[in-house]
Amino acid sequence: MKSRKLLSIVQMNDSHAYFDLHQEMFWQGCQAIYRPAGGYARIATIIKQIRAASQDRVLFCDCGDTLHGTHPAQKTQGQALIPILNSLGLDAMTAHWEFAYGPATFKQRATELNYPMLATNVYNQATKERLFAPYNVTETGGMRIGLVGIASNIIDKTMPPSFSEGLEFTLGREELPPIIDILRTQEKVDLIILISHIGFPQDMKLLSEVQGIDVCLSGHTHNRLYKPALQGKTLVIQSGCHGSFLGRLDLELDSNKIVDYQHQLIEVEARIDPDPAVADLVRQALAPYHEELPMVVGKTATALNRGTMLETTMDNSLLQALLESTGAQLAFSNGWRFGAPIIPGDVTVNDLYNMIPMNPPISTVELTGEEIIAMLEENLERTFARDPYDQMGGYVKRSLGLNACIKIENPPGQRIQQVFVGNKPLQLGRHYPTAFVTEQGVAHKYGRNRQQHTERIIETMRAYIARRSPLRAELRGTFIAV
Repeated sequence: MKSRKLLSIVQMNDSHAYFDLHQEMFWQGCQAIYRPAGGYARIATIIKQIRAASQDRVLFCDCGDTLHGTHPAQKTQGQALIPILNSLGLDAMTAHWEFAYGPATFKQRATELNYPMLATNVYNQATKERLFAPYNVTETGGMRIGLVGIASNIIDKTMPPSFSEGLEFTLGREELPPIIDILRTQEKVDLIILISHIGFPQDMKLLSEVQGIDVCLSGHTHNRLYKPALQGKTLVIQSGCHGSFLGRLDLELDSNKIVDYQHQLIEVEARIDPDPAVADLVRQALAPYHEELPMVVGKTATALNRGTMLETTMDNSLLQALLESTGAQLAFSNGWRFGAPIIPGDVTVNDLYNMIPMNPPISTVELTGEEIIAMLEENLERTFARDPYDQMGGYVKRSLGLNACIKIENPPGQRIQQVFVGNKPLQLGRHYPTAFVTEQGVAHKYGRNRQQHTERIIETMRAYIARRSPLRAELRGTFIAV
């Protein structure tokens, strides 16, 4: 028993720059309920308690989607988060939306962190050199531990080109085996932890093909895993989003093998006392926005959330604003997962920025019925692909003005059964006036007469909610699985 060693691993993933308490959605039976959760000062309290109880035999890792997602983060290109994150005692992280500020800015932000940014799968196109270190070795609890990072691999495939300018991204599948070998044979580590942002389905397939990872901290897909998944000999956890949860994995090791473990998905509850020092850093970060963000723009009668796959009330409100402001027949936006819920009652400027922090300009385009089918089929394949490696996005593309009957289980290009615009079948050769936001809403390869307007989505939504208060944006059965 004396040879046995103990280690606590704490995971944060997809916190999306949610500095403080926010509404979070939970399921009670089939009913959505809401309560406040999250905030880095409460996360700090939890981490301090775990460190004290575990005698500092703790690793705290971040799977990314951290420096982007709220207005203060976007406005400062992630800089507002740096002092807060540096105060938490993190050991390493990887990335996804961090690339939204462009590779050069992200590289600068990474140098401001007091822990390593890891990505085995991100390369400079010209030099073929890695943008970040692929791994780091740390020592704690009498063990040498190898931390390996895999960043999101879809950034140069589905996201705006500015995110990946001069870079190329791989899955990391080919890079992992030699890195594992180096860690085992040269670095002589006792444990290997993968810090991943490629998504839970992708991680599970990757780990079925690559041996030698002891623990995978999975990010990107916002799964709340209440118990670890086991892929071969690898333990896999993922811990929700918005900083509303932390994942805790307590390991017992004997001769470099995990012989026992316990797991807890920890809700960052509102009743937790915030750490005073981190709470002060949060106040400083938010101080420049204390007049603008709390401003009430109207009311909603509908609970607005992004917690469902095929259609959401939050995006219906955004799309309704697009249709009304442009007079278009159809509206599209990306199937983003991030965005804290807005409960019935007041809607603030902060709520709108949480919904779409990039505040992109409104665009219009004319799409043929044939292009609409092709665009939706492409999105459905990226969402529901049988091969996890072909899944490349969030949820189903958000749409308004049409209804589609789909077969989720069908092969690529064969999922859409029927599409109706209003009560009439979609006509393949007809052009439909369409409004959208970002190239993820309607890719540049689709449509004619594409125009980017001067008005941006936040001001459009502010005006719309003011006119329509109290807002109603119930589900409309846009996509029906048949």
